[in-house]
Amino acid sequence: MNLDRRSFIKNSGKGIIGLSAVSAMPYFLDASCFAKTAGDLFFKISLAEWSLNKNLFSKKITNMDFPGIAKNEFGVHAVEYVNQFFMDKAEDESYLKELLSRTTDLGVDNVLIMVDREGHLADEDDAKRTKSIENHYKWVEAAKFLGCHSIRVNAYATSKDPEKGKTAAVDGLSRLTEFAEPYGLNVIVENHGGFSSDGQWLSGVMKQVDKPTCGTLPDFGNFCIEREQGGCAKEYDRYKGVKELMPFAKGVSAKTSTFDAEGNATDTDYLKMMKIVKDFGYTGYVGIESGGKTPEAEYESVRLTKALLEKVGAKLS
Repeated sequence: MNLDRRSFIKNSGKGIIGLSAVSAMPYFLDASCFAKTAGDLFFKISLAEWSLNKNLFSKKITNMDFPGIAKNEFGVHAVEYVNQFFMDKAEDESYLKELLSRTTDLGVDNVLIMVDREGHLADEDDAKRTKSIENHYKWVEAAKFLGCHSIRVNAYATSKDPEKGKTAAVDGLSRLTEFAEPYGLNVIVENHGGFSSDGQWLSGVMKQVDKPTCGTLPDFGNFCIEREQGGCAKEYDRYKGVKELMPFAKGVSAKTSTFDAEGNATDTDYLKMMKIVKDFGYTGYVGIESGGKTPEAEYESVRLTKALLEKVGAKLS
């Protein structure tokens, strides 16, 4: 992307964010919408695109369809994109304009873009790490264009040594954050495997980066430190991990996989977890990231997760 294009995105984004906020305003002020979400919750609900990944990978739906589905199927007015579902569109201005137009018309907020498959920001190899940093630039620009507040990145370390991995992660995140600062974009890191799923390690990285626009996206379910064939060999305590990451949180990911007969998640105590979130004074978006095992089950899983968040949120708000 050339400098003229970057300048256009920086300048146009200021107006875009304002337009997005204005378009969403009726939703937040309409009392009938509060009733749909079990009262005035202390947080806002968004939908992570990965919740519908089976429908997207099978081409039953597209990324362009996603905001409309979030609103019309689930009553969710804020979306979190996954770059894998529009991988070749980051620099396609006509595509981004159409996507922005749709969300504006729908009154849906664009919250963030989750960036995968662009290399390792904590790669031990200096050249590979630099290449990964540069690969993320276009997603910073696309996120700015869409009026998002952040891009979500990974800090997966290629080194087996946690200190070497931390050094590489601090460098990669610091340099990408410096690039994103003029765009007004946050760079936020999810616990997403390896050392990054160790809450103490990742919070240590955040302390060393020490930049106000670099933060975390605590995910309730991504605390597997070591994997083995067929499952997780070593898992970090998820409640401890979320506590360690919440001081830096600029987003929260409500991961679910299975539910009991009462609609509670079977692997996470949501009342306990959301109390942790509340105790840190967090009032931003909590993104639904559910795990339906079939394309059809994905829709029901989103609905169950939303209902669970509303139920727990009503008790805590």
